Amino acid sequence: MGVKLVVRVKLLPTPEQADALTATLHACNAAANRVSATAYEHKVFSRARLQKLVYAELKASGLSAQPALHVIRKTADAYTTLHAQIDAGLLGGENSKRRRKATAKPITFRPDAAHPFDDRCLSWRYDARTVSIWTTAGRLKAIAFTGSPSHLKTLAEHRAGESDLVHQDGTWFLAATCDIPEAPLNPAPADWIGVDRGIENLATTSDGNNYQGKALKRYRRAMARARAGLQAKKAAGSRSAARRLARRSAREARHATHENHKISKQIVADAQRTGRGIAVEQLDGIRDRVRLRRHQRATLSHWSFHQLGTFLEYKARRAGVPLLHVDPAYTSQRCPTPWCGHVSRQNRPTRGTFRCVACGLAGPADDIAAVNVRQRARTAWAFVTMPGPHPPHQPTRARHGEKGDAPPARQPATPESATRCEHRASKLGRSRPRR
Repeated sequence: MGVKLVVRVKLLPTPEQADALTATLHACNAAANRVSATAYEHKVFSRARLQKLVYAELKASGLSAQPALHVIRKTADAYTTLHAQIDAGLLGGENSKRRRKATAKPITFRPDAAHPFDDRCLSWRYDARTVSIWTTAGRLKAIAFTGSPSHLKTLAEHRAGESDLVHQDGTWFLAATCDIPEAPLNPAPADWIGVDRGIENLATTSDGNNYQGKALKRYRRAMARARAGLQAKKAAGSRSAARRLARRSAREARHATHENHKISKQIVADAQRTGRGIAVEQLDGIRDRVRLRRHQRATLSHWSFHQLGTFLEYKARRAGVPLLHVDPAYTSQRCPTPWCGHVSRQNRPTRGTFRCVACGLAGPADDIAAVNVRQRARTAWAFVTMPGPHPPHQPTRARHGEKGDAPPARQPATPESATRCEHRASKLGRSRPRR
């Protein structure tokens, strides 16, 4: 089983080729809107049933067979996503405004929305760095593309599956799916690197490495000032301010993605080089659990902590580094010394400092939390790898002079089994389990 990654390369079409690509995207998305209206009217959302309703009409409108099937699947997948969000409660209750707005009309697609192409509609020539692609004006050949050397190498070696045609800010891209094989997982990590994700420092490890501390604060303050000025102009009715806000939001998202990539890459490289695993806090629903001051809310909302965790996960899988999610409860309030372990709010006199009221241990709060995350990973891993007494074996009746079946062998520990034991282990408050 491999790791699915998306490699995006930039297309360099001629003006005539760009016009053909634009017409193709507009035609496919207009067809998707018609299919969506039909699906909404007849309450038919499965791909197979929807194909019976609209396939003939799409063929008659000028779409080839394979692009027509992609339009149907694209529409069906959009409704599947919407219904999954409703079932998960992400759009609120049955009478919520967001849910009523989402279900009051058919799903619509922008004229420039991305559209998928498979190997029947799109072919690559990696040596010449060109692609040929189906369009409504015929098949376009020798469209040049470019990208970073690492992306081009990954594309040539591991591309598998579909590619999406994307038109963004006047530039054309192809987002290709690549299936990269995983490295063998390290079954016996020498130790764990605890990673604490927070507001003061984006990420702090148990080795004492802090990522994006003061530099991140300066960047956030500058972006907040720029947003405040543009939002005031937007409230006054300035359309240019609204456009600039959208561009700035996209710029901040790209910056966050870039920094998260750099941080996760360095942490995984350290773990791989030293033969250790990575332990992170389980932060699902953190926005609903934590209480923040007013000036901290924008900080938490304008940085993708979940994205950082996702990058750590897939980079660790590629490198064969085990990764554990541990219980985040009281990691910043618990004294990490084995002979103390005192938990109290008084241990945090300020957000950035830790001082144990029982034993006097003091230090940066993020570093203390990272050490506690590492200790919880040690405890969880020790629980699933410790030798335990086997259940009494009841020998079966021997046949033809054979002995009874041997007791089953103990299965090797995995990060998933350690995660299941971590919550139980963390409640014991010990660095290692009793034998």
